Amino acid sequence: MANNATSFKFDAKFITRTAILLAITIIVQFIKMPQLITGSIVNAMLIISAYFVGNWSGVSIGLLTPIIAFLVGLMNFPILIPFIMMGNALYVILFSAVKNNIIGMMIGAVVKYLWLAASVKYILTWFNVNVPQKIVAAFTLPQLITAILGGIIGILLIFILKNYFNKAKE
Repeated sequence: MANNATSFKFDAKFITRTAILLAITIIVQFIKMPQLITGSIVNAMLIISAYFVGNWSGVSIGLLTPIIAFLVGLMNFPILIPFIMMGNALYVILFSAVKNNIIGMMIGAVVKYLWLAASVKYILTWFNVNVPQKIVAAFTLPQLITAILGGIIGILLIFILKNYFNKAKE
């Protein structure tokens, strides 16, 4: 499988698989479920795409999901888009960079959480952006929870799909 941060081949297989995983992620976002569910599934898709297609697939999807969330009305504070993009990229890159998927996911989840929490509590305020308390609340602890839950879901699905594909080859 593609869980190798150094291998990258921008070809039809990469584009097709990334597009399919992005489409699934968009469908999840369009359903407009609570943050805990949507965020967890989106994070699972980032992990799954990074593992099976490569970290650039996961990063690509992670860069597009906050834009899509804004366009479908899940987020009404667009100044956060670049911060979410960076958080998603950090999550995917750290997951891919660490050989142990569980440890990589946990490190990625904590770094994503710290980045997003610092963004809404400190970085934006340095630029005189008044971040509403509701948004601060949504971009702190819930981000850690959804990154960890999504990572657990993603790693479980990776395990199931790897076993399925291995049995199908026999």
